[in-house]
Amino acid sequence: MLKPELENAYISILREELVPATGCTEPIAIAYAAARLRALLGAAPERVLCEVSGNMIKNAKSVVVPSTGGLKGIPAAVAAGIVAGDADAALQVIASVPEEKHADIAAYIANTPIEVVCEDTTRMLDIQLTGWAGEHKALVHIANSHTNVVLEELDGKAVMEKEFSDSAEDSLTDKSVLNVKDILEFANTVDVSRVSDLLEKQVSCNLAVAEEGLRNSWGANIGSTLLAEYPEDIKVEARAWAAAGSDARMSGCEMPVVIVSGSGNQGITASVPVARYALHLGVSREKLYRALLVSDLITAEQKAGIGRLSAYCGAVSAGVGAGAGIAYLLDGSYEAVANTVRNAVAILSGTICDGAKPSCAAKIAEAVDAGIMGYNMYKTGNNFNGGDGIVGRDVDTTVGNIGILAHDGMRQTDKTILNIMLTRCD
Repeated sequence: MLKPELENAYISILREELVPATGCTEPIAIAYAAARLRALLGAAPERVLCEVSGNMIKNAKSVVVPSTGGLKGIPAAVAAGIVAGDADAALQVIASVPEEKHADIAAYIANTPIEVVCEDTTRMLDIQLTGWAGEHKALVHIANSHTNVVLEELDGKAVMEKEFSDSAEDSLTDKSVLNVKDILEFANTVDVSRVSDLLEKQVSCNLAVAEEGLRNSWGANIGSTLLAEYPEDIKVEARAWAAAGSDARMSGCEMPVVIVSGSGNQGITASVPVARYALHLGVSREKLYRALLVSDLITAEQKAGIGRLSAYCGAVSAGVGAGAGIAYLLDGSYEAVANTVRNAVAILSGTICDGAKPSCAAKIAEAVDAGIMGYNMYKTGNNFNGGDGIVGRDVDTTVGNIGILAHDGMRQTDKTILNIMLTRCD
């Protein structure tokens, strides 16, 4: 059994990380800031300055903002938040926008100057919105995580202010307590009633959006394409359902998703393949919940080192987590889970994030495939060893190596990706 303080820390991490969101979290965070800006001003701004980090631009540029009638980009997110956002609803800020508001959102974009500036900052996630209405000026600043409001000003006076650093882990539970051995001990021994509400919501929401992605035409239809080609294979089914969730979400589906480490795609990838395997195997709900704990927490362990946003594709981390959760269902041993993680990390390490868009679904499918391949390698006695590329001497060292690669080694890569997106892609 884990010490009570460690068990409580793990539960705190889960409650911080597994939260519902409607839409891609980067434009939704901008919409949230915009809704708070309007609330501060007491009126819709007549002009808006949107200063954001490069990664915010990267992940908001090409994704459809839900509840806007199919609009894309940062101005759409700003307008949706101002015209119809609920300033108290966090990442569900535009979840309840009626269809008749779509025309108002489009009209606001057409009639209101919305200037978007790429901010020169070391923070990967940074949003500062300034708005003017009549003689009044207001400012809202979000930093490091999607709902972490650090400053609100009205007419130059701070209405709310808190200290912050450049760390994405500001005000969150310390994730250095996460390691694979303790994650497994937690998954095996925790009273699941303490977390079942979180996990049931994760399963129900994320399977629902995946089913929607398969039922109707969304994005590039990666999920339905996979299923049509290989309809009877659980390995393909796990990949297809996860991809289908992203198909729908990246193309403006208004259904909520339970995120992991700030991302709906990560939340879908960490949960849906594990849930489909659980159904295929006929295991109990409790067994599914415990497998999800493995997947979610191993995903969070990886992302703690990488950061909320980076040049490293978050779906890969969640695919590794899903592979670990599947290994838990099929075997359950530390050796199976640890080797699955090491193998999967080695297979797809370095996969780049070039923003939120329909092709995320294809990367998710490949990430889940790597997770499953990682387990199949272990099962047949064929594992990558320490010294094979960035594979470390053990699983947690390997996870740490990924954090160094993504957080430190890919900073220039991140800048280059953004420059290509802004100057060479329409």
